[in-house]
Amino acid sequence: MLTVITTCRLNDVDPKAWLANVLARIADHPVTRLNELLPWQWKRASPATVMLAA
Repeated sequence: MLTVITTCRLNDVDPKAWLANVLARIADHPVTRLNELLPWQWKRASPATVMLAA
């Protein structure tokens, strides 16, 4: 879990927002597109909602 949180922070992604969104989406997400759920890819999809508070 620490690795996931650190990866989110290194990519300026809010770990709680990312995890909540990914857990809600992963069951219906195509396995061939799982890379879209990685923090740095996920950030590009919705940048306004994922930035860490400064």
